Amino acid sequence: MKILFISLGCDKNLADSETMLGLLDSKGYQIVDEEEQADIIIINTCCFIHDAMEESIDTILQMAEYKKTGSLKALIVTGCMAERYREEITKEIPEVDAVLGTASYGHILDAVEEVLKGHSYLMMEPLNTLPVIETHRLVTTGGHYAYLKIAEGCDKHCTYCIIPKLRGNFRSVPMEHLLKEAEQLAADGVKELILVAQETTLYGKDLYGEKKLPELLHRLCQISGIRWIRILYCYPEEITEELIQTIKEEPKICHYLDIPIQHASDGILKRMGRRTSKAELVHIISRLREEISDIALRTTLITGFPGETKEQHEELMEFVDEMEFDRLGVFTYSPEEGTPAADMPDQIDESVKEDRQAELMELQQEIAFEQAEDMIGREVLVMIEGKVADENAYVGRTYKDAPNVDGLIFVNTDAELMSGDFAKVKVTGACEYDLIGELM
Repeated sequence: MKILFISLGCDKNLADSETMLGLLDSKGYQIVDEEEQADIIIINTCCFIHDAMEESIDTILQMAEYKKTGSLKALIVTGCMAERYREEITKEIPEVDAVLGTASYGHILDAVEEVLKGHSYLMMEPLNTLPVIETHRLVTTGGHYAYLKIAEGCDKHCTYCIIPKLRGNFRSVPMEHLLKEAEQLAADGVKELILVAQETTLYGKDLYGEKKLPELLHRLCQISGIRWIRILYCYPEEITEELIQTIKEEPKICHYLDIPIQHASDGILKRMGRRTSKAELVHIISRLREEISDIALRTTLITGFPGETKEQHEELMEFVDEMEFDRLGVFTYSPEEGTPAADMPDQIDESVKEDRQAELMELQQEIAFEQAEDMIGREVLVMIEGKVADENAYVGRTYKDAPNVDGLIFVNTDAELMSGDFAKVKVTGACEYDLIGELM
């Protein structure tokens, strides 16, 4: 039987998808890339914001058409949208044969077996369940880097966020399981581990009574074959001195940290249910830069939150200008059904949100371009991602760049390189967010 697997949304969702693919591969199912070839299509959905939900719905409807025109025997929907809208999916899209919630992806083989028998299938494990599945993950990122999901869910309950209702409270994956998974990934050729969770900084507190991210990092650094370890989604209030020193001292840990701050006005931060003030944000950013002088900091912001005044927007602009983040993304606020913020007064017009987003991104663009120019003449270590078609050049990433969200470096050379190779490169030019270099 041939299966097409479509993974939408975030890298945490992708880690779940790769686990499901591993289970399917272990039972001999053939994974294909074309809709027309598939006997079964599985869609791992997202609905974190409105645009993501629309993409999930559109994808389901497009794939459902192959039941009429192709060889498609069954359509299975998993993930966040399946968790949130299970009843609507089963009632309104009859082409869907099985629905699995966010804590139920370990049941994917049962779902496939049942739908092939002509039965419908619905599985919604309680959200306090933590799927810890022993399988050989089928990595889809090219093989040289992989995401390691270290926890599920979130306890923060920010007023704009639906994740706790889709993914449950924060649950850490046991350390021994993570180490075993990381060792298998390294044995398969993975050289960069990217640690993800809704919040990585709280890792271990629920299982071990204290934060254990530094210990996990130390132990991951001992795994042979792993060259880089990157940490995403560190909530600023949970960054400890021990974590800072671990990043500073362990040579395999990239001097890169993703710190989602969302805003810098105390009034908006309070309405968002965030746990930090502007002064505390300045302190932790300053502390990181004091201890790790070359650290690359990425953050994300939400603009147009309910009640955001022009003055609060200007305050955020000033903050971005002063902090000079290496990497920054801006989302316009999306009111999500079931969240407190969706019912707040003083909702902002979409046009105002988009204007404010554009202003922030224009400012960040200036900062990023200046930083890229400053890299000219420097020597950097680059992970090669692939070859540029019809040119004697390769594309890669520095430690400052996470896959799919940050910049790239184009490396000119006549040498033969492979994806996953590490190369020393001299930066010779900059083009907007990307760099140009020569192999040394």
